[in-house]
This record gives sequence, structure tokens and C-alpha cells, in this order.
Amino acid sequence: MTEPLAAILPPPLVDEAVERALAEDLGRAGDITSAATIPGDAHAEAVIAAREAGVIAGLPLAEAAFRRMDASCAFQALVADGDRVDAGAIVARISGKARAVLSAERVALNFLGHLSGIATLTRRYADAIAHTKAKITCTRKTTPGLRALEKYAVRCGGGRNHRYGLDDAILIKDNHIALAGGVTTAIRRARAAAGHLVKIEVEVDTLDQLREALSAGAEVVLLDNMPPAFLSEAVALNNAAAVLEASGGVTLDSVAAIAETGVDTISSGAITHSAPALDLGLDVTIRSA
Repeated sequence: MTEPLAAILPPPLVDEAVERALAEDLGRAGDITSAATIPGDAHAEAVIAAREAGVIAGLPLAEAAFRRMDASCAFQALVADGDRVDAGAIVARISGKARAVLSAERVALNFLGHLSGIATLTRRYADAIAHTKAKITCTRKTTPGLRALEKYAVRCGGGRNHRYGLDDAILIKDNHIALAGGVTTAIRRARAAAGHLVKIEVEVDTLDQLREALSAGAEVVLLDNMPPAFLSEAVALNNAAAVLEASGGVTLDSVAAIAETGVDTISSGAITHSAPALDLGLDVTIRSA
């Protein structure tokens, strides 16, 4: 079985996200609390600790936040993105200028907690279907401006990525079909317009629409809000002709039954838009330089 691509965050993406987040937090005057209360020459040593068990994601962003505030800051990750940690585990150690450490703290923890929460929830879905061939994948239901980061977190949790945006794959949904005049017409137009490297997927919500999509040569078919019994019929009808994706209302309680029908992929918006942040905290000790 082909292994998924490693989860990688390109450095320019990290730098851009951290710069934007720090600018939002520091505003026009910077961290006036730390400037007012902490001597300029004070040094801080700190740890980031997990308050609960989970899967870590976002360490490159946390490190970038501290280093952006203090280029000489030492950041030692004790685990890697994608690793499971227990409650109480030390995730990273930080040493640097005290004011800088405190100024970067919230941005670092916001990224780390949010992305680790996505990775943790994704891991729970992936574990629930590990006994099947199906793979859990994300959707475009992401936080505006954070899509690439959240999709990275999904990979850290053992999931796969769906398309990144409207420009890298064609997904013909119900409204496209309605306005195009039917499944066959929509697929035919899409194939005529798409480049040879662009995948074409079509959404159906009935077995009759699936038959039409297969007759029209669909490569990937999204089975929308079908109960497991219908999904099993769809898998038999498809006979491995197209990649089948189940979507709509997928929960941790239902994902195993969906996977056991034989579909190839299960997409879930919940793993990004509804994942609770993983509780991580920064514990710091300040001493004179």
C-alpha cells in the first residue's frame, strides 16, 4: 500500500502565518504589559506542556513565533508533529529574553493548540476505520486564512487531504448539476474544459445519479448523505470503476459503519471546523541575566 506524503509545512508559509498573527497581537505599541513589568535584561526558561493527551501539530509555528520575537531564543522540541503525547508530557523547552518569550506565548500556543486539536480529532477518526481500506480526508470547511495549516494538521493526525481550493480539482456539486442541466452534461462540460492533470469528481445523492455518473465516465464520485445500506449498494454498483467518497454527517459514532461498506474515502468537515483545541500551556521561570 502506498504511504501518504509526509506532513510538511513550507517555511515561507510558516513565516507568513506567524508574522500576521504577531502583528495582530502586538498591535501598534507592542506588549505593553511585559515592557512595563519585566526588566529588559531578564531571561526566561520555559516549557510547553500538554494538559491532556493528544496528537501534536504546529511545532514549527510555535518555534517561529519565539524566534521572531528573539532571534537568539533556543527552542528545543521534545516530540515531533504527529506524535501522540500523554497528559503532563513536556512538548518543548524554550530559553530566551523574558519579554520576547511572554510576547510570543499566546501566538505560539494558539497555533499549537488549534492544530494539535485537529490532529487529535483526525487521529480518532483514522483509528476508528483502521481495520478497513477507507481513508479519512478533510474538506474546504476550514478557518479562513488557515486552510493550509489545518490541512497540514489533518496529515499529522493520519488523515488525507481533499482539494486545497477551487482551483486544483473539479468537484461538481448539486448546484452545479442543477444549473448545468444534469449529471451527464456537467461531466461532459467539465472534461472538455479541464486540463489533463485536473481530476473531476461529481457529487450524487441517489443510486440513479451514480449510474448516470458512471455511464458518463466519472473518475471520482462523492456519495452525499447516503446511509450505510445505500453505500453498500453503491460500492457493488460501482464495481471498482471509480473512486468512491462518502460524505455528509459523518461522526465518530458512524464513521466505522461507513468505512465497512467498502468506500475508498470518507470526508469530514468536522475534523477541521469542530475540533476542540488541545490544552497546552507554557510554564515559565524568570531569572536575572
